[in-house]
Amino acid sequence: MARRRAAAEQAAALPLPTTELEVWRYSRIDELDLDRYAPARPTTTVQHGELGRVRVARASELPDGEAIVADLPEPTSAIGWLRAAVVADPVVIDVPDGVVLDEPIVVRHEGAPDGAAVGTAVIVRAGADSAVRVVEVLAGGGAGLVLPSTDVRVGAAARVGYVGIQELAPTGWAIGTLELTVEAQGTVAAGLAGFGGDYARLRTDCHLAGRGASGDLLAAYFATGDQLLDYRTFQEHVAPDTTSNLLFKGAVGDRARSVYTGLIRVGKEARGTNAFQTNRNLKLSDDAWAESVPNLVIENNDVRCSHASAVGPIDEEQRFYLESRGIPTKAAERLIVGGFFDEVLSAFPGDDLRAELDAAVAAKVQAVLA
Repeated sequence: MARRRAAAEQAAALPLPTTELEVWRYSRIDELDLDRYAPARPTTTVQHGELGRVRVARASELPDGEAIVADLPEPTSAIGWLRAAVVADPVVIDVPDGVVLDEPIVVRHEGAPDGAAVGTAVIVRAGADSAVRVVEVLAGGGAGLVLPSTDVRVGAAARVGYVGIQELAPTGWAIGTLELTVEAQGTVAAGLAGFGGDYARLRTDCHLAGRGASGDLLAAYFATGDQLLDYRTFQEHVAPDTTSNLLFKGAVGDRARSVYTGLIRVGKEARGTNAFQTNRNLKLSDDAWAESVPNLVIENNDVRCSHASAVGPIDEEQRFYLESRGIPTKAAERLIVGGFFDEVLSAFPGDDLRAELDAAVAAKVQAVLA
């Protein structure tokens, strides 16, 4: 409680960010009115199979829970301190060295109800040579504000799969963070799916901190109506011989907007880096808009780096090909959009969520291309 009070004081002492800051450019942060919300506790459930020596519990239930929370990076903004102030009790997933879990751990958060502000926190610690897959779902709620945070630390030679699914109510707001830190020879694959919310923003930081570390960042997002889905990524190469590969694909229809801004940063000591960043967007109506802003900052010459982005309508040649084989125009367009997302969804960690994700995409496609 004292920690949360101190965080609230820090949040109150700092100004909220504005769109004048580059990292908040194209966002709707200027519309955020904190006076509209009252703090509330989130509803979170956790499902898992046989855990063995793996610990899955609230931080308050663990003898070292306070130390685990204290080890999190200190917030650097008013939003970060506000998140720390409203997060009551993080969920901790602690996988000891050498332990391999075959079944995923699923954490489900209910969105904030009307007029409420809630914070959620999940902390994943994967020990050396361990393996785990975590699925985190944020869904439902009303016209409230959710401040989610997930911190994943991948030990030496550990393998972690993470899937984050956002299906908030159409009136909900979310401003979240995902921190990934990977030690030597560790690997992480993070798949993000975003379909809900009025304004939903997620910042992902992938720190490749040990030699030979690798990180795959994947996202499929689809905005309709007046939604704005906002993704910011930072691929940070610190150690030598590290690899990151990013593929984000989005679609916008009606009057919706999406934002993708990404930065690959290669440090002075990160020789032998391989870093790739690709963002593709489909614009399905005249009033929809997608921003795509990839960036590179390279401080070492012994690297292979590339970035690519595109925003455009459905390919006319693909549509004509299907139409020439008797498929009606709207049905052809729906097939093309489904195929557009197949590349990224098929790369998500695990295949048990594929039907659910395909159904979410199909519902969006039907709403825009009925």
